[in-house]
Amino acid sequence: MIYLILFWEFFKIGLLAVGGGLATLPFLFELAEKYPWFDVKTLTDMVAISESTPGPLGVNMATYAGFSAAGISGGIVATLGLVVPSLLIIILLAKVMNRCRENCRVQRVFYFIRPAVVALILGASWHLAKLAVFDAKTALICLGMFAAVHYFKRSPILYICAGAVLGIVLKL
Repeated sequence: MIYLILFWEFFKIGLLAVGGGLATLPFLFELAEKYPWFDVKTLTDMVAISESTPGPLGVNMATYAGFSAAGISGGIVATLGLVVPSLLIIILLAKVMNRCRENCRVQRVFYFIRPAVVALILGASWHLAKLAVFDAKTALICLGMFAAVHYFKRSPILYICAGAVLGIVLKL
């Protein structure tokens, strides 16, 4: 039964989280409240780990949540649940988009989907920021990293490693 629940919950996330891994965060916060697989604190750790490991954020988080709930097979089932909707939608859209590419209604749909996706990502980012920035030290690190990312435009790996080093040195 756990496998069916895992597949269904992550299938819904994969179906509705338009915009990539960060767009899955609102759904994952909901899962953290609904099931005992992980809590909100663990979710913030999952985001940090998923961002610093290879692979898409959503897939890494689905794998982790599924593993937490039901071991290796749970990780596989949750990951498949997350990926199957995208696979089906891409196959269908590829066929439809070739026929409707110039249709102004289709263009309008995408025009209005973009801001909705940005709102989902900003909402999740705000929620995540409230969990990750909990004192003056973490606020300073956050602002410093934000400024560095904005002004220096280096590889994200550099900032992830710098954050890890700061965490070790400052014992956060």
